[in-house]
Amino acid sequence: MIGLFEGLRPQRYHESLVSIDVDELKSIGIKGLILDLDNTMIPRHTSSVPDELESWLARVREAGIAACIVSNNFKTRVAQLAERLGLPLVALATKPRRRAFYRGMEVLGTRADDTAVIGDQLFTDVLGGNRLGLYTILVMPLPGPELPHTAVLRRVERWLLRRWSRHSGLTLERRAGGGGEA
Repeated sequence: MIGLFEGLRPQRYHESLVSIDVDELKSIGIKGLILDLDNTMIPRHTSSVPDELESWLARVREAGIAACIVSNNFKTRVAQLAERLGLPLVALATKPRRRAFYRGMEVLGTRADDTAVIGDQLFTDVLGGNRLGLYTILVMPLPGPELPHTAVLRRVERWLLRRWSRHSGLTLERRAGGGGEA
């Protein structure tokens, strides 16, 4: 039964966005990052940007890696946050549809073989990225309230992650500081 869900399996699973080592991304040839916003970069329903996120994005820029927010959200808040972070935005993305990821790569000027998707959901971020052969990284969702449909999908995600952990070695990676500072 796990084989039915292989399109949902990320290449990596990290504790948080900021725990991802930017130097490691660069070393495997990543030139562009498609980033989910809600519950990946900041909690849903918030607008505050943590200092550690700004520091991580600075390391991304210093490494010469382009980044773009690709969000299913359409609210003005998303555009304001993208502008505040100095990142281009693809809103109303309809992930996991391929079009959203193609648009993100177009904005980044990258190809599938040098682009990573980082997000908190298997059924949107990871599935969409895997459909195009992008490098997919799942992060634990940031704490906070979930949309009702997301809460239901989180149960399936937890079930899959437990099984992948036991049967195929996908483990939660924890790294202090990210970006080579660990």
